[in-house]
Amino acid sequence: MDLGIEGRVALVTGGSRGIGLGIARALAAEGARVAVAARTRESVEQAAAGLRGRGYVFDAEDLGAVGPLVDSVERDLGPVELYVANTGGPPPGDPLAFAVEQWEAAHRSLVISPMLLAQRLLPGMRDRGFGRVVAVSSSAAREPLAHLQLTNANRPGLLAALKLLARQAAGDGVTINAILPGRIATEHLVEAYDDLEDAQRAARDDVPAGRLGAVEEIAAVAAFLCSAPASYVTGTSVLVDGGLTRSW
Repeated sequence: MDLGIEGRVALVTGGSRGIGLGIARALAAEGARVAVAARTRESVEQAAAGLRGRGYVFDAEDLGAVGPLVDSVERDLGPVELYVANTGGPPPGDPLAFAVEQWEAAHRSLVISPMLLAQRLLPGMRDRGFGRVVAVSSSAAREPLAHLQLTNANRPGLLAALKLLARQAAGDGVTINAILPGRIATEHLVEAYDDLEDAQRAARDDVPAGRLGAVEEIAAVAAFLCSAPASYVTGTSVLVDGGLTRSW
């Protein structure tokens, strides 16, 4: 299938590793010109070099960095047409043990930062008659997880905000969707287990598919949602969790 995004400018935040890097690679393989944004210069430069793209240092908790990021990408590559809102998840822990500073940091990175980016990018997408926004969320937005309280509380808020924007932008050729990953084999997942092998053993017992998901499986869904053929898919969330989530 021709995804119709060759030459399109894509911005992928949190794109230096894990799911974000996988999505950046998938978009680059389809011919998109990918801007990868992440916190550390070394990691973002390595990621961008492997994609033949451009790397930008960006911390989602720094709300003042949103404007300069967009300005830099559009100066170097052109108007952003594909925006993948990917942010590393907050730390796991006791649901009642997080400090106020941790709650505030999670809200800045998971809700406010992607909304500020949407404020900057959506008007141009609508004026040009084409745009794709894909938020990488979590299955916890559908069913709360015991050890991910900061995720449970914040990711549903972003989805509600994006749902409204999706309805407003649908008539202008702009789609806005979300992906809800389950247990995916990434470094972040290991934080909740002893190691990756331990996570795999748990997945064999807990996940109907009997295994962890692969980054490439998330990236394939993201690439489709960014595509021209996906023009009638908007305002929805796609679970990619091997059947783990019990609700429909």
